[in-house]
Amino acid sequence: MPSMASLLACHSPVMSPAKALFPKASFRGTPKGLNLKSHLKPSIFPLRTLTSDRNFPLHVCYSTFNKQNSESLESEKINGSGKERDWTTSILIFGFWAGLMYYVFMLAPNQTPSQDMYFLQKLCFLKGNDGFRMNEVLVSLWYIMAFWPLVYTMLLIPSGRSSNSKTPVWPFLMLSCFGGAYALIPYFVLWKPPPPTVKESDLESWPLKFLESKITAAVVLAAGLALITYAGLAGGDMWKEFFQYFRESKLIHITSLDFSLLSAFSTFWVYNDMTARKGYEKGSWLLPLSLLPYLGPALYLLLRPPLSTSSIASSVKDEND
Repeated sequence: MPSMASLLACHSPVMSPAKALFPKASFRGTPKGLNLKSHLKPSIFPLRTLTSDRNFPLHVCYSTFNKQNSESLESEKINGSGKERDWTTSILIFGFWAGLMYYVFMLAPNQTPSQDMYFLQKLCFLKGNDGFRMNEVLVSLWYIMAFWPLVYTMLLIPSGRSSNSKTPVWPFLMLSCFGGAYALIPYFVLWKPPPPTVKESDLESWPLKFLESKITAAVVLAAGLALITYAGLAGGDMWKEFFQYFRESKLIHITSLDFSLLSAFSTFWVYNDMTARKGYEKGSWLLPLSLLPYLGPALYLLLRPPLSTSSIASSVKDEND
């Protein structure tokens, strides 16, 4: 343990360590205008005495700030927050989304607004049976859109969550129930990998169990297959009528565009989930199938490997490395 004299020698302005080592050397004072006190921060300096000379003991001061700063930087590197983010892709996606919203509100065809309201009431069961037969292709499109939010929820939770949960995904998934891809694309702009690690307690929670259930995936796939088959078996006249609606109706036009966007973006999220689960080597053949609208991602959800804490944790480590 250092003595009181040692402490005073380390901190005393009269006898500095340099003068103790080199008593014959001359030292100039502090330059004018430089206030050392304003640049120094109080800290605890553990001391160690080196007795290389009995007459001039050397007291070495060690600051704990360097160690703490290095540990903080190392922690930021592990969590991924220490890396500088490249916003190029996010800016491009945001520009695409801005142009898309301009098209939806300003340029999309809107020749039959009263007919759109009638179709909306019929599809939402707000209008009873009045003898009008709804287009089978339109009915299939409308109800398959109801399953897309569930598909994306199963793809984005947990492997599609943003790094350190700075941008929560669940508000965007909730809004996608009404806005589809138009509500999800802003999350794609803000998303930053890698996802947070999955804890053992998360695996036991009922939301994750429901999303990871093969029964849920089978229902999603079966429902989509039935609706697509129903639309495919519609006659040629029904398809011609649907294309006529697409050119005139704003409701049907933006809904069809929404379906196409969800199908296009789903391939990337299938790949992201596949790599996070370390299932790319064995299940890479599922990636080309994900290009199939709706059925491809739904089939992947049924056949993907189970989630584990080690798979997501190792994915985070690979991203940081």
